Amino acid sequence: MYQKTTSHQAIQIDFLLLVRNPGGRVYRAKDVLLGGVPVAVKFLALSIQNEKIRLQDRFEREAKTCALLGQKSIHIVRVMDYGVDENNTPFYVMEYLQGHSLNNLIRQHHLSLPRFLSMARQICLGLKCAHDGIPVDGTIYPIIHRDIKPSNMLVIQDSSFGELVKVLDFGIAKLLQANSDQTKYYLGTLAYSSPEQMEGKELDNRSDIYSLGVMMFEMLTGKMPLLAPTHSFGAWYKTHHTQPPRTFAEVSPGLQIPKKVENLVMSCLAKVPRDRPQSISEILQLLESLEQHNRTHPIPNGSNSISSHALAIKTDVESKPKADLHISLSKDEIALSTSWPENKPIADIVFPQPINANGEILPALWIMLPQREIFKRLTCKRYNQFLFITVPHPMLLWITVIYNRKHGAKWLPYYLDLKTSLGQEITNLLGQTGCYRLLFFARETPNRCAHVLVTSIASAQRQRLQQWVTAGKTLVSAADPQVSKSLLKSEYEKIKPQILAKLEAIDTDAHFEISG
Repeated sequence: MYQKTTSHQAIQIDFLLLVRNPGGRVYRAKDVLLGGVPVAVKFLALSIQNEKIRLQDRFEREAKTCALLGQKSIHIVRVMDYGVDENNTPFYVMEYLQGHSLNNLIRQHHLSLPRFLSMARQICLGLKCAHDGIPVDGTIYPIIHRDIKPSNMLVIQDSSFGELVKVLDFGIAKLLQANSDQTKYYLGTLAYSSPEQMEGKELDNRSDIYSLGVMMFEMLTGKMPLLAPTHSFGAWYKTHHTQPPRTFAEVSPGLQIPKKVENLVMSCLAKVPRDRPQSISEILQLLESLEQHNRTHPIPNGSNSISSHALAIKTDVESKPKADLHISLSKDEIALSTSWPENKPIADIVFPQPINANGEILPALWIMLPQREIFKRLTCKRYNQFLFITVPHPMLLWITVIYNRKHGAKWLPYYLDLKTSLGQEITNLLGQTGCYRLLFFARETPNRCAHVLVTSIASAQRQRLQQWVTAGKTLVSAADPQVSKSLLKSEYEKIKPQILAKLEAIDTDAHFEISG
């Protein structure tokens, strides 16, 4: 055990090496002042004595930059502290996250189109936060990452948000100050660097967009769009400047993806910055549009196609009498025909995802539990309530409770970020339809929905939900969404006894619904 005191914290490092790469080493550690909370400590593979890049002058500012970024976006890893060890090696302390590197996920198998769109959108949200800039001495300065690649993306499972992607390692990010020449040297990863980055030029957000294009191509195909004859700086310099990127048809002939996705990726790979999308916001807008379209018009599964989310309606027409072939399945039959999404873990989790019932988009809450837990509550009372907070970040807590007297209450909370397209879409659907379905999946047999319940929403709640969507679009976020989430969680714990008392007062276990 090794103890190090940084600027304002005591960190004990137990020397469990988590990551070793050219950029440095990451260890698991404990924050002594916070009661032994696990953290990750990254030692950079640089010395503050390196005058060429003036690390002594840059490090403190960059560490503070990382900390500010982590507070602004859930899609950027939080930096909590920084320091320098006895060998003049700088390090910073980050939140400890258990998950998988996007690099490893790509190597295991191709990403489905819905999973790609979700991950790419989340990465862009993190980059947009950086590119939009942070205040330094009263002035907003944009930040570029300079090392966008799959190994700098961490994919974790969050109980409320589902699959969550965080951008790591802003350790070589630059504050783009007008009179600074500190970006005029090469730092990055050869295979993902933009042509202007290879030249050591002043960089702007379009350099990150080029690297993002390389990574998105790899996410979809498992292969690189550009191949250098050797892994030398000179070879990669020539490749990025002169070699046209390979096409999707060339590297993966059987791959079926929307033309808009292909065009987006290839446009990011343009050699000249002005020929690329000019901002992450442009990319984000298109990704959100594609993601929403894919929910309502999923690509059918095929042996050589990217597999789709389990929103497709599965009907076995051959088993139906001929007279019934033209009759649509009922909404609940369609819900029962769904299967567990491939981008969700086989675990006790809750998340919202709309279902397509005969062309009608319906809100649904997907729940995975052990089979015995589902059967305990086939007969139950249902309760729902919605809590909304505007500051510091617009966030909605969607509370669902299923209850029977023998087995008690099963609480199914979910937090909806009303600054995201998904949060706005789900909340709007809840307000418009006035009801939602609970889709129960058994951990033992996740391939098919085990049980469906329908619960209605009180008219007053419906009106508020639609008002909150409008508010979420216009309100400005003043802090990390996690701050609002914590505030809502505190209120949730306060009202749980009141909700339970209300449910216990109803002397029946039959189908009975109430809204808060």
